[in-house]
Amino acid sequence: MKSTRILAALVVAVAPTVGGFYAGHVFTGTDSVATTQAASSGGAVAQLWKTTPPGTSGTSQPLSAFKGKPVVVNFWASWCRPCVKEMPALSAMQREYQKKGITFIGLSVDSEKNVNDFLQKVHVDYPVYVTGFGGADLARSFGNKAGGLPFTVVIDAKGVVRSTKLGEIDEEELKKTLDTL
Repeated sequence: MKSTRILAALVVAVAPTVGGFYAGHVFTGTDSVATTQAASSGGAVAQLWKTTPPGTSGTSQPLSAFKGKPVVVNFWASWCRPCVKEMPALSAMQREYQKKGITFIGLSVDSEKNVNDFLQKVHVDYPVYVTGFGGADLARSFGNKAGGLPFTVVIDAKGVVRSTKLGEIDEEELKKTLDTL
């Protein structure tokens, strides 16, 4: 008897959701989830271009300087082991793909002091900016709901998000994406 009530409640709760997706598909000819995701990532790119974080030298740089170019954005922190582990690979890819006009940038979700201390010890071949904890909010706008690090976003020259990756990069997978730009 109890399981019948639970099943009935589940059906009542799920039916409107399924109906909404079906109606959205029928009336718009698209998948509502994909459309929402694409719209929100476009807003995230616009938000990224409006950001003017300080660089490691302390001077602010508007990220809109990268607008219209393919960009790999890597959210990281000095205390994040997977972030530190993938930096040599990202630096090597920056050197390889800069010939194609692709720029890598690091957005550190950390303090300026920690970042500068870290970069005294570890060489990175791409520009690094300090976003502090605001960088986590920016990463969330790209779909990183967990706020985890590292988080990498590939944006093409038209401002379309081509891929996102939570966790350490897969070099071959990232190269495949970059080769299509």
